[in-house]
Amino acid sequence: MNPSPPSLEQIFASHIQTLTLTLRPGTMQGYRSTARRFLAHLRTAFPQLHQLSQLRRHPHLLSWFRSLCQPPSPLCNRSRMHHLVRLRRLLDDLAANGHSLLPDLIRQEDFPPQPRDLPRPLSLPEDQLLQQELRRSDDLASNALRLIRSTGIRIGECVHLSLDCLRQLGPDQWALHVPLGKLHTERWVPADPELRHIVERILALRASAPPAPLAPSQGFLLPRGTPDALMKTLRSALAQAAQRAGCSTPVTPHRLRHSYATEMLRLGVSLPALMQLLGHQDIRMTLRYVQVTQQDLQREFHQARQKAAQPHRLPTLSPPQGIESADLPGIRQALAATRHLLEMYRRQLGDDKTKRRLQRLDRRLLAVNSQLDRIATDEK
Repeated sequence: MNPSPPSLEQIFASHIQTLTLTLRPGTMQGYRSTARRFLAHLRTAFPQLHQLSQLRRHPHLLSWFRSLCQPPSPLCNRSRMHHLVRLRRLLDDLAANGHSLLPDLIRQEDFPPQPRDLPRPLSLPEDQLLQQELRRSDDLASNALRLIRSTGIRIGECVHLSLDCLRQLGPDQWALHVPLGKLHTERWVPADPELRHIVERILALRASAPPAPLAPSQGFLLPRGTPDALMKTLRSALAQAAQRAGCSTPVTPHRLRHSYATEMLRLGVSLPALMQLLGHQDIRMTLRYVQVTQQDLQREFHQARQKAAQPHRLPTLSPPQGIESADLPGIRQALAATRHLLEMYRRQLGDDKTKRRLQRLDRRLLAVNSQLDRIATDEK
């Protein structure tokens, strides 16, 4: 007897199980949730569908799309987008593994518009007050939060920093090694003396901590029971510090990351460099992290206008001594100064034709200088 073909639930469950080898547990929960929603809808709306080869864009996929935004529990655009992204990945993987699936079941126009949340860095006064409060507290949690603010790393990256995360790369060159994070990338964040002091303070506080919390965190910079418990502790400590500092809105660790990005941009860090500092793979994500205020626009505008007012900045050449005297040495000094100014002007031009004309003029002045040498010789 031929064995019965696997059900849709078995096919999806088997493939999702293979994804656990490369994806994080939180990501896997999202894939399982999407698969459950999709298969439950198929069972209810299309009970006659039992094979992937029967799956069609119309009516199966379009019906599921509509169900995601219908009562009693309509999903927001962000949640719907995540479900579509995950289901498209699952269907593409199954097709690549040999399952009979029609192409183009999920198209780009199916995705809802993405919410354009404005970045929310802290205002400069609140940022300063919060950092003062964290320095005043001076415990493990506050120093870990100062570390996040000073480097722009994610909270998940912070709790996974190793004991030797601070490394010397060269003379007076230090960097914080950020391990594999959200996008499966690692990076080096330059460390100034203040950041090095924060890491040293964390190590000192860690050494004085009770032995129990250190047991499950051997090799990590921050003592912890579990990463989730430590992140919960850091979020709670930040909320309390923000309240004591008088911040008007709730503060999360990710807002510290936004504040770091905005500060780096105002200090003159280029967007490509900032993208590397933040560990982004797309410059568009970096642009969403920074906030350009009206004050920034005014500063940039006036700096640009000042540069436009002086397109060519020529260094001033003081007149040589003795030019006033009507003798051969004074004339020759004046001639040398003229040739010098002509050459400086020529190097700033972009028109090759004009530059050649100035070279010919310089050769004429050189000939004049030679005639003056002959006159000086004849007078001796």
